[in-house]
Amino acid sequence: MAILSEEQTMLRDAAKAFVAEKSPVTAFRKLRDGGKTHDPALWREMCEMGWSGILIPEEYGGSGLGYLTLGLVLEETGRTLTASPLLSTAIAATALLLGGNDAQKSQWLAKFASGEAIGTLAVDESAHHAPEKIALSAARDGSGFKLSGKKVFVADGGIADVFVVPARTAKGVTLFLVPANASGLSRQELHSVDSRNFANLEFKNVGVGADAILGTPDQGAPLLDSILDRARASLAAEMLGAASQSFDVTLEYLKTRTQFGQVIGTFQALQHRAARMFTEMELARSCVEAALNAIDKNANDIPQLCALAKARAGDLWHLVSNEMVQMHGGIGMTDAHDAGLYLKRARVAEALYGNSAFQRDRYARLMGY
Repeated sequence: MAILSEEQTMLRDAAKAFVAEKSPVTAFRKLRDGGKTHDPALWREMCEMGWSGILIPEEYGGSGLGYLTLGLVLEETGRTLTASPLLSTAIAATALLLGGNDAQKSQWLAKFASGEAIGTLAVDESAHHAPEKIALSAARDGSGFKLSGKKVFVADGGIADVFVVPARTAKGVTLFLVPANASGLSRQELHSVDSRNFANLEFKNVGVGADAILGTPDQGAPLLDSILDRARASLAAEMLGAASQSFDVTLEYLKTRTQFGQVIGTFQALQHRAARMFTEMELARSCVEAALNAIDKNANDIPQLCALAKARAGDLWHLVSNEMVQMHGGIGMTDAHDAGLYLKRARVAEALYGNSAFQRDRYARLMGY
């Protein structure tokens, strides 16, 4: 486990206490049963706690504490399946911090930090994550551009105020900031298996000015990769928290459930399976913390470590969520138990920003295999 500063330790402990009181799994279940995907009042409280400004510099109203600190909070929200736009808005802030100019930062970062605005990245265009195959077009229109095409399965796309949109321009990929109320932009909210907010977007000649460009025109692919790396490492932290909670709940069940007159945790076969989960969890934690630390230190192996972190977190939660259902037996198959909620979220998080197979392939290519 990473050595934390006093400030990071305090923030992590505060996050643990907050989600336990304000956002337990029962609260998520209540949202789902009510047909809602997030709680605006809870999001306001999270912003008041300063979580929405963790990545944002102090000059824009944030604290600038970095990605490891954000990961600590996301790990706690992952434990209770807290549904909020925290990760999505952090990714949008990342895009501005890496590629935004002073005017763009001034326009949006303070709003992200205060919770006044929600941002997200709209990257995928098909059932599979393939950022190298961006097809949404951005055609020159005077000094600006007209965007046409679609984006699918956009995280928090139904509630976002602004989208970071990679598009195909004349000589490459360019990233744009597109307000949700832009003329010609429509969105269709989706009913996802994990009961989170996702939407499909359609762009019909959506006009944006040159001031909407993030970074350098036609040279946005490296910027997009950098944004996605940070998104993957941050999501991996949330996945680690959820997998840890899944393991804790399962371990407690092994210690209390009796069968054939014995506590089932005394059965050697189940002990071996629990030991494997614990080992995989510790390995994943090392990978996630290494990636987040590398980002904070601006190391030269950020892409490799972020791909590794997302792959390990995806494999871990896939394993633990399966075992959670199986070890709980019949009750684990019912909606009355939380196991199904964790399994469903695990499958969606696995696919988001590239599944484990995608990340292993990326890691291998980056390492020269």
